Amino acid sequence: METLTLKELTKLIKNDNISYSLGENTFLRKALATAIFLISDLTLLIVSFAVAVTISNAFLTEKIEITKNIINLIILSLPFFLIAYALRALYPGYGVDIIEELRSLSYSTTIAFIIFGLLSYLVKDISYEFRLSAMLSYILALIQLPIGRTLVRRICSDKSWWGIPVVVIGAGRAGERVIDSLTKQKQIGLRPIVAVDDDIDRWGYIKGVPVIGGLEIIPDVAARLCNEHAIIAMPRVRAPRQKEIINKYSKYFAHITIIPDMFGLSSLWVSVRDFGGILGFELQQRLLSRSAQIRKRIFDIILGTLLLLLSSPLMFVIAILVKLDSRGKVFFKQERMGIGDSRFKIIKFRTMHSDAEQRLAAILNSNPNLRKEYEIYHKLKDDPRLTRVGKFLRKYSLDELPQFWNVIRGDMSLIGPRAYIPWEKIKMNGHDEIILKVKPGISGLWQVTDRNKSSFEERNLMDVYYIRNWSMFLDIYILARTIAVVLSGRSGC
Repeated sequence: METLTLKELTKLIKNDNISYSLGENTFLRKALATAIFLISDLTLLIVSFAVAVTISNAFLTEKIEITKNIINLIILSLPFFLIAYALRALYPGYGVDIIEELRSLSYSTTIAFIIFGLLSYLVKDISYEFRLSAMLSYILALIQLPIGRTLVRRICSDKSWWGIPVVVIGAGRAGERVIDSLTKQKQIGLRPIVAVDDDIDRWGYIKGVPVIGGLEIIPDVAARLCNEHAIIAMPRVRAPRQKEIINKYSKYFAHITIIPDMFGLSSLWVSVRDFGGILGFELQQRLLSRSAQIRKRIFDIILGTLLLLLSSPLMFVIAILVKLDSRGKVFFKQERMGIGDSRFKIIKFRTMHSDAEQRLAAILNSNPNLRKEYEIYHKLKDDPRLTRVGKFLRKYSLDELPQFWNVIRGDMSLIGPRAYIPWEKIKMNGHDEIILKVKPGISGLWQVTDRNKSSFEERNLMDVYYIRNWSMFLDIYILARTIAVVLSGRSGC
């Protein structure tokens, strides 16, 4: 591949209209993103107070009047919210994944509302009714703020000014994965602009990112591009050489991330531990702890019961439509694998014709392409077994509403790994050993990401990732994404 000089690189970046990657405007980029997030957060906080007061006035006998003292209290309190968010590195929030952002927002908002409550006793003539409405505004803020920030990232991530430039040191397998991941997930805000490697055979491009060398040009790259961030992605390099690279080149960047030789464990929840100057990594299987399972069960019972009650009228209508549309039972029950490799009957609305298996066998025998699709995904995109009502129910996942009963019974969880069919166990390549240690879920990580394009093996890996990285914030995120996916009609097969 053709070698690129620094001068050619700088010219190339500018001429190829990827000047967003140049570090010379890093401060302005951060300032612009910070300003947008500040406006979003402030607006939604004020909206949460206004909506809370409106709702409270609709139910309280003593109406809340927005007095000058209340306005002064809100104005006095708002800086504490922004300071709390800033202390959790949420401005501009580049490099923070969405689950960590949700966690930081929740903690910071809780602390800020506690301060708000204390300040309310220092300001005169603040009514009890307004303090009561503040509790509602707290709940609304917890919901609105993450949604607002998600919309900001979605709108801004494709803009040329979004993000900060990153130099990737190492263009091997690890470097390629880093570049590919950051390129796909632009909302994170870390934009790889150049990779540097000693191996001349790797010089060229990775996903449109120039690869140049050797490593001795790193100081010049950092100076010319005014770059603050670097990622050292050379985990396979021998320890002495890697230590030399880190010591020699880390001083040219304000922020540097080192990719360790842990690819087999990359999906684990990793915490850094210091043992008297010795660096260690603590690896956790979060959902396997007893306390996590108890919290998750309480969450399932409360929310599962509420959802079952709210969806009962809709399920009654669906039952009638299923019965009128085709011959057969209203409900479909199938044996699935539960926790500890137990067996239970999953409950769904029937979406297929009564002779579904015969139809499937016939079409798989006559169409090699569909047979290959079924072998990879264990389902068909255009399934001939589906009834007219069944296609609609699958499209919006309405066939799964009866599974709320499975959740209340304790067979399933609202969020969890896929509920696998017993015969699929042999194809799980050993992943069943960890997947079957927890309850399967109605929805899960793979359902809200790219369910139609995920192979069976990829779904297994996402289920393992979920178990190892579980948190209540991850469940809340998946639940919110599930609602969005279902309403959009992108959830069906």
